[in-house]
Amino acid sequence: MMKINDFYRVLQVDPAAEPEVIRAAYRALARKYHPDVSIGADDRMVRINRAWAVLGNPAVRAAYDRGRVAFATRVPEPTQPETPGEPASSQRPIGRASGTVLTFGRYEGWSLGQLARHDPDFLEWFARASIGRGYRAEIDTLLAARGRGKTGGSETPRAQDLPRR
Repeated sequence: MMKINDFYRVLQVDPAAEPEVIRAAYRALARKYHPDVSIGADDRMVRINRAWAVLGNPAVRAAYDRGRVAFATRVPEPTQPETPGEPASSQRPIGRASGTVLTFGRYEGWSLGQLARHDPDFLEWFARASIGRGYRAEIDTLLAARGRGKTGGSETPRAQDLPRR
């Protein structure tokens, strides 16, 4: 997956920061991570210098900002798994994203709509799991559209309703 370098994060500044703030952040980080001062920080200093080369020049910074906006608004193209026997955790989402995108777990980066098309059984389990209960209404809607029943919202017994041993 293509990833853009976030030079603002490298210099630890806000993208709307004034040039003076960026210059001050660069100088502070350069003093802290200079190879003569901090042993083993060579890679970090290279990243700091690259970020300053882009953000320190107003024309280059403007072009970089336009690229960041274009990258953030692009829609990922539908993809297929690289090999048929590939485990689900390493497969890429299939089709266009629809609904909430998961930011955790084995399907990180998948939308609930993509997951409903790929693995509805997992989606049913996810709705019943404690981490997925907040997504239950959206999951029920997606599964109903695919001809599957509800995930068992109110029918799921709570701990205090279960018999004690």
